[in-house]
Parts: sequence; structure tokens; C-alpha cells
Amino acid sequence: MTRRATTNEKALDAFIAAKAEIDAMLERLAALSADHFETHPDEINWGHVGALNHYRAKLREITDMAFHEGEHAE
Repeated sequence: MTRRATTNEKALDAFIAAKAEIDAMLERLAALSADHFETHPDEINWGHVGALNHYRAKLREITDMAFHEGEHAE
């Protein structure tokens, strides 16, 4: 096995591990969203709105990078 093949295999292993972690995080976020972020409509306050907007901004940054949109547009 050549050095390049070993490096590529290690990179592939690291990529798959990172992807699995992302998939797990997305699954948890989807479940939390389906549960309305563990809130009840009668309990919603501006703190909940602020937290949700913070999550949204972080996710927008990630999706903009992934899809080359927003400030990451080519």
C-alpha cells in the first residue's frame, strides 16, 4: 500500500466519521423541531424567539456555506 492510499483511507475514515456526527446532530435537531423545541404555545416568550433566531442564524450560515449562497455565493 502506498503512502497516498493510506492518507486517502485516513481522510475517508475521518470524512465518514464527521458525516455520521452531522447526521446524528441533524436527526436530533429534526426531532426537537418536531416537538416545537420542547415548548408549549402558551409558554412562548421573547426568550424562545431569541433562542430560535440564534439557531436559525447558525444554520443559515452553515447552509449558505454548503450551498454557496448568501455571502458564500460564487
